[in-house]
Amino acid sequence: MPFNFPIFLTWLRIVLIPLIVGVFYMPDTAMSEFYRNVAACAIFVLAALTDWFDGFLARKWNQTSAFGAFLDPVADKLMVTAALLVLVQLARIEAAIALVIIGREIAISALREWMAHIGAAKSVAVNRLGKFKTVCQMVAIPMLLYYGPLPLVPGRFVIDTRVWGIWLIYVAAILTVWSMLYYMKLAWPEIRQRGRVL
Repeated sequence: MPFNFPIFLTWLRIVLIPLIVGVFYMPDTAMSEFYRNVAACAIFVLAALTDWFDGFLARKWNQTSAFGAFLDPVADKLMVTAALLVLVQLARIEAAIALVIIGREIAISALREWMAHIGAAKSVAVNRLGKFKTVCQMVAIPMLLYYGPLPLVPGRFVIDTRVWGIWLIYVAAILTVWSMLYYMKLAWPEIRQRGRVL
């Protein structure tokens, strides 16, 4: 198993996942709800930053590897799944939204693995639609973890992360379904051809 700094950042992201969940199990005497929200939001943002840096550094330093390519999306999906389950438990999002997003990730991961197995991985490579969905999702989740008014300019400009987070997670869910249908459309010729062979 190769080990370098980009892979270390990926492992760090995995280690941070239990912390996002764990802060909400701390007793009220140890940490108030506001500080739990702030801590969970900060940890998620830190984990999301490691996601960007590990890929950037791996390419810049030419330290890409098959193991890193495997571990990185696994870490991403674990992080997003854990955060969504926490938000469902806190009643900040509906279970259906989490199911759509998590279910899509499982389905597309399985589809990509199968397409890679038959030598057609490029047909379902990540596109702009999937990237835009990810951006909406990765902005919505920390907003919903913070879950309150956020002063961007003290005394002048405040945004309500509860409202913006809900809107963005709904946009992410819609884009999730849309991108899944798009990937299925790209893979359909192979699926139909293989089905005939079987």
